[in-house]
Formats: sequence, structure tokens, C-alpha cells
Amino acid sequence: MTNLYSNMNGSDIIITSRIRLARNIKDIPFPHELDENKSNEIIDKVYGTLSGDNLQGIGPFHLVRFNNLSSAERFSMVERHLISKELISNASKSATILNENENVSIMINEEDHIRLQVMMPGFKLKEALNYANELDDIIEGKIDYAFDNKLGYLTSCPTNVGTGLRASVMLHLPALSISKSVGGIRNTLNQVGMTIRGIYGEGSSSECSIYQVSNQVTLGLSEGEIINSLIAVVSKIVDQEKAARQVLNEKQGKELEDDLYRSIGILKYARMLSSHEALNLLSNVRMGIDMGIIKDVKPEVVNELIVKVQPATLQLQSDKELSGAGRDELRAAIVREAL
Repeated sequence: MTNLYSNMNGSDIIITSRIRLARNIKDIPFPHELDENKSNEIIDKVYGTLSGDNLQGIGPFHLVRFNNLSSAERFSMVERHLISKELISNASKSATILNENENVSIMINEEDHIRLQVMMPGFKLKEALNYANELDDIIEGKIDYAFDNKLGYLTSCPTNVGTGLRASVMLHLPALSISKSVGGIRNTLNQVGMTIRGIYGEGSSSECSIYQVSNQVTLGLSEGEIINSLIAVVSKIVDQEKAARQVLNEKQGKELEDDLYRSIGILKYARMLSSHEALNLLSNVRMGIDMGIIKDVKPEVVNELIVKVQPATLQLQSDKELSGAGRDELRAAIVREAL
């Protein structure tokens, strides 16, 4: 995910585009009904479809089994958006398959047997979908999916039945957060079968003013219809964020500039930083860079810090187990060095 944050070229608002396809294997119960042996059979079966030579230039891939990882290693993968929290809730029965760039993650035995995820930097929903469909075709060539001619792909959750497609775009919306406009956007999106959630999806907070906008409905809609609708909605939200930044600058120019420079001052000199404080200060600095107010900090540095300062990823940068205070001290040191 660090690479994805670092490659936000061409957009100061859109961070990443993500495609996720939910699939299940025909005549096999959903993951929550499986024992450990059957779960591991599915892991081996799915990985086997991607471990050969006939991958049409896609790959190579490697298998990650969570029972071989520490808690920090698992949760760092969540922080980097490679996997979901739900996937590691039963580590002995689940796994993921990653490519070298870590923009492809095939989660096995989460809510469904297969959750195929492709992420790309910027606004590239169609490109991500094409890539996901190529991978899906390779897997489906060797595994029979649970599919109904009327309903489409069968999934554990009824909201995913149909295409099984969940498309989402991650956005940095600090001005809309400051103006408390996100609630109104959420109400509007709910009326058209879409939603806006926090940085880690359902039930998460909007740390760093980062949000995910995604479709909620798959049944009765084609992949193209879902993607085109999301593109239109996200484009409008981007325009709203740009307008909100302009209003903020016009009405609170000096106050805004002072707040943004105070943020970078704290980040440069603080000796202890909580995760919450660091992320929100980094959000301010990123907005300052994008608005041309802060000129002496590279955006890629801020983008990478957004990942590095999070608790589990931070723990992996230390050779000893850190207390809460220890994490805050190390976080501040890493930020100071980077800036």
C-alpha cells in the first residue's frame, strides 16, 4: 500500500481505485461452516490455479498463511489495505495470495471462498476491473463457481449476489470533512445504492479525512453499469471537495495557512505522537501541499508516512515489543526524520 500511496500521480484527491469480486466454489458450504481441514483444501485448490505457467503474463504469486505470521504482521496487512480484518479473525482457516507489487490480493475463506481484490493508484476503475476479470477467468478455468442462471454468482451475503462486484474509490476529503458535508453526501449516496465509509470500510472511522466510496448493490446490474455509476458519483464528489477547498481558502485564508503550518511544525518537532494525531496532522499537510500553501515537503513523503505511522506497521519497524508510549515515541521519531 505504500507504493499505491506514493503513486498518486495526477490526483490530489483520489488515492486508489479498488475492484473486489466475491466468488464461491460449487457444492461446497460457505467458509463459516467449514472445518480446518476443508478450509485448507480450498486454500491449496485456489492457490493451485495461479501457481502454474499458464498465467498470460500475470503473476507470479505467493501464498501467505496467517498462522505463520505475528499479530503485527497480520494487522499491518490490514493497514496497507491488502486484506480485511475479517480475514484474519480465524487465522488457521484463511490465507491470501499476493503478487509481487501487492496490488492484487486474493483472500481465501473470508466471508466467501474467494475475494479477489485489485487496487490501482488514482482513478482507474475500468483498468482494475479488466485486470480482475483476467484473473477471475484463470481461476474459473480450473474451478467451478457457485452460479445461478437467474441470480448470477452466489455469495454468503445477499447484497453481493449477482456480479459479486464491489467497486470502491479511496478519496482524501479534508475540506468536506471540515465543512461537515460528508453526512449529506452519505444520505445522497444511500438513495442511489452507494455508500461512503471510513478508511477501512464498513464500521471504520475517517482517520486522515480518507474515505471509501463504493457500490452497495450488485443484483440486477451489469459490471459496466456499476462502474459507470461510481465514476459519475466520484467525479461529483471530487468537484465538491475542490469547491470546498476554494471556499475554505477564500473565507479563512490566513487562519487556514496558520493551521496548516502549525500541523507541519508539530510533526517536525514533536517527541510523541499518537496514531490519531499523526494521521490528522498529515492530512492537513497533504491538503496544504495540494493547495500550493506548503511548498517544501514532497507529497510522496506524506503519503508514505500515512502508512508507516499506523500501529501494526510501526511495530514492525522496531526490534522489540512496543508499549503505547513507545509507539508514540517511535512514531514521532520516524515522522521527524522523514520531514
